[in-house]
Amino acid sequence: MVDVAVIGGGAAGLAAGVTASRSRRSVLVIDAGSPRNATAAGAHNVLTREGISPTELGSLGRAEVEHYGGVVVSGTAVRVDGGIGDFTVVLDDGRTVRARRIVIAAGVADDLPDIPGLRERWGRDVLHCPFCHGWEVRDQAIVIIATGSTSAHQAQMFRQLSENVTIARNTAPEFDAETLEQLTARGIRVVDGAVAEVVVVDDRLVGVRLASGEVIDCDAAVVATTGRVFGAVVESLGLAVSEVRFGDHLMATAIDTDPMGATTVPGVFAAGNVADARATVIASAAAGVNVAMGVHASLMADDIAGALAAHRERSGAAV
Repeated sequence: MVDVAVIGGGAAGLAAGVTASRSRRSVLVIDAGSPRNATAAGAHNVLTREGISPTELGSLGRAEVEHYGGVVVSGTAVRVDGGIGDFTVVLDDGRTVRARRIVIAAGVADDLPDIPGLRERWGRDVLHCPFCHGWEVRDQAIVIIATGSTSAHQAQMFRQLSENVTIARNTAPEFDAETLEQLTARGIRVVDGAVAEVVVVDDRLVGVRLASGEVIDCDAAVVATTGRVFGAVVESLGLAVSEVRFGDHLMATAIDTDPMGATTVPGVFAAGNVADARATVIASAAAGVNVAMGVHASLMADDIAGALAAHRERSGAAV
């Protein structure tokens, strides 16, 4: 039995593990070793660790958890049974661990448009977030592969980084007159036609091919993804999950939590992109710290109640 079982060894899970361990809670972090940002060359806007590779960030985080007495194990959680005070986490290889509290910090997958070659470039020169990777493509030729009306907003965001931005309208509806005027005013070209594939030469994105055969030359492509919470763990617990929308675009699904990360299931907390679709690496880490404080407070309430009951029994006082 441990105080806290953390499912997920990314920024949120490791930060939760460090914070809980520093409060002398017994912590077990279960890490499948497949971070969502694994394909990215570096994590950005991480203060003092700008551009650090996701692999190195994970390695440093695991070492910090262990430095404070926490334990990190490799594996994938597939189910959580039981309830507050005595959960059982079942791993895919049959191992189990009992825990008083659960923190879920893993289980988001990105849905991408079904365009040949797109997923293979994901996180490299196919991007979605100007804050995460925009600086790296500054002044380059950028094509927005539109999937909805919000793609115009996405184009305007990347226009801050480059004067060479084109929208391939793809499956998006026609833009209204005001939106088109705004795009034109900033020199953003709109090209009609569905995107058939991305063109790669010598392991480098060089263009986007339309169904008509026209190729729009570019150095980077931008798409709007949908980050979906997945996994048998979420289903086994029956956690409430809501849609997160930006205009007409389904941006993500996310586990419902209160400000301290508590979910609708007592004793289960969530942090990172499973609970906040907009969280960057550093925001996910901050969420992990916040959730660990909530977990610690929850455990402390149980500790006080248990100690008080034992004290009253020893002293013969009425409970």
